Amino acid sequence: MTTARIVSLSELGSADVIQLIDKELPAPGKGEVQLRQTAIGFNFIDVYQRSGVYPLELPTGLGHEAVGVVEALGEGVTRFKVGDRVMYMNAGIGAYASARNVAVDKLVSVPDGVSDEVAAAVFFKAMTAQYLVQKTYKVKSGDVVLVHAAAGGVGQILAGWAKSLGAFVVGTVGSEAKFAAAKEAGCDAVVDYSKPNWVEEVIKAAGGRKANVVYDSVAKTTFLGSLDCAAPFGTVALFGAASGPAPEIHPEILNKKGCLFLTRPSVFPHNATPELLQENARAVFDAIAQGRVKVQIGAKFTLEQAADAHKAAEGRKVSGAIVIMP
Repeated sequence: MTTARIVSLSELGSADVIQLIDKELPAPGKGEVQLRQTAIGFNFIDVYQRSGVYPLELPTGLGHEAVGVVEALGEGVTRFKVGDRVMYMNAGIGAYASARNVAVDKLVSVPDGVSDEVAAAVFFKAMTAQYLVQKTYKVKSGDVVLVHAAAGGVGQILAGWAKSLGAFVVGTVGSEAKFAAAKEAGCDAVVDYSKPNWVEEVIKAAGGRKANVVYDSVAKTTFLGSLDCAAPFGTVALFGAASGPAPEIHPEILNKKGCLFLTRPSVFPHNATPELLQENARAVFDAIAQGRVKVQIGAKFTLEQAADAHKAAEGRKVSGAIVIMP
């Protein structure tokens, strides 16, 4: 048996509930491979789940995505061989680990031109951006696109991808300290959404035009303003809740504000089958190769520092992606 170091939670709450334990890992079962994990992706959903915003059944691990090297094959596995570099983003909670058994149909191969750290930093976030710009609203040249939290991991990818498709991109950030990161990511203009007149500033920055699509991962503090930033018949995609759940609204508001389309998508239904996962992963790796998706790693933490990674994310102290190294 392999001894794996894993993050375990026996209660939900602050980052201090995170514990690191040793656990014996059995041989991979039928249709599984055993991975020696080399880089782990951090995503804000990890914070939601650890804190109880999205409650998990206890005891539980944490994390959705990691990159690793195949160390052993379970019965019937022919798609991969020992030594292959692979990754996953939806193999069940528990990616914060040094080793793990994962079902083959949850894995994708990592191209040679993409490093382990970059893959871990970008994959979940880029798969989120992929469905947002290609499926939720198909961004096209000439669109005005509003990206909230444009200095964050998903926000930077969204902004850059939308810009590469010919859109005029307005990004919002929570402080002036993050302006540079949002601009570097591809935003044509950046607005501080902590200021009371941010909606007017967004519209002004776009030359008086409202947004064809608003990508809102902040929710509580931005959602009502997002509705005011959307053009008639525009789309508001609420795909996260970094500041807390969005306030409830009456559907008639969507009519009064311009016959808006409101959706609450997420990455997992968009990758619910092995076929969808492979198709969307190819789109993401193609976008990386084409330069549409660029990666900024904002900070690295060891597995022992997982709690520090959560505190840094919650304190908005990191621009770009966080990677956890086993």
